[in-house]
Amino acid sequence: MLDDEPGRKRRRLWVHPIVAQRPQKGQFHKLYTDLRQDANKFKSYCRMSIETFDYLLICLHPDLNFMDTCMRHSISAEQRLLVTLRFLATGNSFASLHFEFLLGISTISGIVCHTCKVIWQRLREAVMPTPTAADWLRIADGFYQSAQFPNCIGALNGKHIRVKKPPHSGSRYFNYKQYFLVVLMALADSDYKFVIVDIGAYGSTSDSRIFSVSRMGERLRQNQLALPEPSRLPGSAGPPAPFVIVADEGFAVSPHLMRPFPRRDLDVRKRIFNYRLTRARRYVECAFGILSSKWRVFQSSIQIKPDNATLVIQACVMLYNFTRIHDASTDADLGLNMTSSVSLDLNRPGRPGTAGLAVRELFADYVISPEGALSWQMDAIRGSR
Repeated sequence: MLDDEPGRKRRRLWVHPIVAQRPQKGQFHKLYTDLRQDANKFKSYCRMSIETFDYLLICLHPDLNFMDTCMRHSISAEQRLLVTLRFLATGNSFASLHFEFLLGISTISGIVCHTCKVIWQRLREAVMPTPTAADWLRIADGFYQSAQFPNCIGALNGKHIRVKKPPHSGSRYFNYKQYFLVVLMALADSDYKFVIVDIGAYGSTSDSRIFSVSRMGERLRQNQLALPEPSRLPGSAGPPAPFVIVADEGFAVSPHLMRPFPRRDLDVRKRIFNYRLTRARRYVECAFGILSSKWRVFQSSIQIKPDNATLVIQACVMLYNFTRIHDASTDADLGLNMTSSVSLDLNRPGRPGTAGLAVRELFADYVISPEGALSWQMDAIRGSR
């Protein structure tokens, strides 16, 4: 008999008496029906509307529905999804959820990891499809309308997500902030939705390095992102400008990636460019803020293995975009042409950033030209250094 094997802990109970009371006292059975009678309470509990939850359940049901056996009844797809959403929405430990839903701790762990994997697989193509040239043009138009930054196809940054220290990992996950983390590298559009993400890089690695070795960075360097052909900036008679991603000082400048000018010895032209770029770059920072506010698992250290933490992050990103799309209506958060003197040659020899510097100069000339200047930009930079 297995129970008689030496060194094996003997199981005392098949089902603990407290867990056996789940149909009568578990949170799903006691609260779920009542929550569906109050739309506001339901959204506060699940971080999405009732209609969005129902549609999400339809999308995931084939992979969350299991057969009953002669030994026990299976946990329903609704309960599996609700347990997972509650974990993501609160960041509570599996032990806390055990006492709320009266499910075993290991059962909850398995449910959360499996459901997160299903969410990533089922929703990825629907809420984060591979962008086409038409998608990039739509995103660029959004940035020009909302941030007045032309030819911008996204704002890029990395978010540091704390995790439990993995055993035998050395300093790979240890960051200068003095805790262990993995990195979510994301490109966001002007609607605060994520367009492309790279998840799971070591916390000890810089954002620039993570982007450089990521699939997103490699495809950008090899011109495999289906970017539109360069076009003239609005109202300009200068040379065509490439479509660019905006980022902060932690990234290296390139023909398709713009970063601010260094902070030393800034003249008015450079300060205006930095201001205009920052107005576009803030969208990814806001997206990270909305993500953390909605899915509060990010507000403390994720106490699971890094591989499973990656599944949690992937699920949160998918659910974030999913709710931004389906709950958009109720989810409030947050003269004369001047010819540029810059001659662009994206294939010019020299350091990899040389062509990128020329592109930045073109944009810097444009934002102070009559065609590209904003009426309030001088007031915005007054007093800054």
